[in-house]
Amino acid sequence: MQNKREITYLEAIREAMQQMMRKNPDVFLIGEDVAEYGGAFGVSVGMLEEFGKDRVINSPISEDALVGVAAGSAVTGMRPIVEIMFSDFITIAMDEIANQAAKIRYMFGGKATVPMVLRTAGGGGTGAAGQHSQSLEALVAHIPGLKVVMPSSPYDAKGLLVSAIEDDNPVIFIEHKLLYKNKKYIGHVPEEVYSIPLGQGDIKRDGKDITVVATSFMVKKALETAEALNQEQGISCEIIDPRTIRPLDIDLILESVEKTGRLACIEEACGFGGFMGEVAAQVAEKGFDFLDAPIKRISGKDCPVPYSLVLENEMIPSHERIKEGILSIFKNA
Repeated sequence: MQNKREITYLEAIREAMQQMMRKNPDVFLIGEDVAEYGGAFGVSVGMLEEFGKDRVINSPISEDALVGVAAGSAVTGMRPIVEIMFSDFITIAMDEIANQAAKIRYMFGGKATVPMVLRTAGGGGTGAAGQHSQSLEALVAHIPGLKVVMPSSPYDAKGLLVSAIEDDNPVIFIEHKLLYKNKKYIGHVPEEVYSIPLGQGDIKRDGKDITVVATSFMVKKALETAEALNQEQGISCEIIDPRTIRPLDIDLILESVEKTGRLACIEEACGFGGFMGEVAAQVAEKGFDFLDAPIKRISGKDCPVPYSLVLENEMIPSHERIKEGILSIFKNA
């Protein structure tokens, strides 16, 4: 019988790291303030006391050096977990991420691997302004050689992080800030080690009228909006969470669209060049005959994330904007 204890998203991520570090001495954590301070969001609190300074390592404030050290150690047989405080800061390390870690296995014909996990906090909603609130998943998903994970629940976060640490390829693991300690979204998480395969999506809500694909914190908003639409309009939404956006479980999405005939794609990132454009394109190419209405994308507005919470909330898709977007598909059908 599955353990039914409830823990937060943050606790699930910490537990996955702890269990994998106990299991494999080659796994270590490195990042800015991850040791005594426990990380910018407190994810690694207590890990220094258990594993010591050789395996929970404070780095200098230099993301490019940090990722370079991790990639180099991974090539030589270690399995580093890198914490970059905010996903915005991956831009500082893009040479090491995109030109080194992502390409080494391919360029060496598989003789070298880079089993590195880069954990980082993405998304807005905290009033942290434009340099600490972006959703940059499309940027890294575009790079061949990288895997990109965006868990939306504590259960998924633990299982996917275990798989990411065990993977022989570099994995970008994007954690949403609003999920870390949110007691509204705690979940049942087994104490034992378990894994969720990278590239396997999940149906978070069964439905028959429309397929809604969402990632990360937008999964929660989509589920809440779907419940309201069902009660108010009698519309049955099927919510698909890809969980990993590269590799993408497009087959799961296509099976759902074949059933419902309609597709809405929701993402927090700005729409232009956003990842959901890829989902829409693949469904249009591979499942056009399934569609009874045009595909609708519901995304963040095309501007830097504002500092003002009022403006930030206007930029990020709200429950109301998601509802209006879904209803527009039925009106235009």
